[in-house]
Amino acid sequence: MECKVQIFTDGSCLGNPGSGGWAAIIKNYTENSIEISGGYRLTTNNRMEITAVIEGLKIINCQCNIEIYSDSQYVCNAIEKKWIDSWIQKNWINSSKKPVKNRDLWEQLIPFLRRHHITMHWLRGHNNHPENERCDLLARTAASRRNLPEDPWANAGNSF
Repeated sequence: MECKVQIFTDGSCLGNPGSGGWAAIIKNYTENSIEISGGYRLTTNNRMEITAVIEGLKIINCQCNIEIYSDSQYVCNAIEKKWIDSWIQKNWINSSKKPVKNRDLWEQLIPFLRRHHITMHWLRGHNNHPENERCDLLARTAASRRNLPEDPWANAGNSF
């Protein structure tokens, strides 16, 4: 049987940069679902949006057809419009001739993009989509937790 999965994701930041949270809901087509979330004490909204996708994909153990739903045009376009491929070809330089932001996360995402057949779906945020609203709540809750760890990117001496 072919593996088909839906992943709904969201990232949140209380300040940008600030305390951030990410969340994902992973559903198979039998309507079973898993909710996951986490966060960092100093990060950005875009980093949380990408992290939500990566963490959702980590749950999938088999090669699958995956539909990812995100309210981040940045994430959707990077995958659907193959911006990542262009960035790789240009040695991680964007169309503005500047280094690509969040390269560390994009590089983590690449193996998943190669393993699975992924289709991105952009959702308008805060538009009463049940899973998007749930992910938003989970991400904001995660961002509000005490004693969040440091974002590994910032911990490596990078600044926002």
